[in-house]
Amino acid sequence: MPIPARLDPQAALVCVMVLVAAADRGMTDREIGVMAAQVQGLPVFHEFTPERLDAASETAVGLLAETDGLDHAAHLVRAALGPGLRETAFALAAEVAAAEAGTDQPETARMLAWVREALAIDPLAAAAIAHGVRARYRLAG
Repeated sequence: MPIPARLDPQAALVCVMVLVAAADRGMTDREIGVMAAQVQGLPVFHEFTPERLDAASETAVGLLAETDGLDHAAHLVRAALGPGLRETAFALAAEVAAAEAGTDQPETARMLAWVREALAIDPLAAAAIAHGVRARYRLAG
């Protein structure tokens, strides 16, 4: 499937989640479950069809296969998202990264940092978002 010249905002959000989930060269069932829950439950994805979800996921995978795929992804995502939705994208990325709480995932941490930089998220806002997400995924005991 060819990479589209433009992404709509929802596809850009899905792309960011898939990029973070695939950072360690694979996606766990837990990461897929977190992404599915976000798409099914958040207002920004209202009327986002399963077909569009599949297409957006395939776009993200296609971008990962490109030589300069992350640069291309950053350009497409930035063009599709305004400042508010860029913070939403970072929050969704943090949710996916936190799905594997308690495991050492340096690739995922690097990808989350890449998302913050690529989307020009204020470092304090990013820290607050990431802290809130980590608190939600903290395990008892």
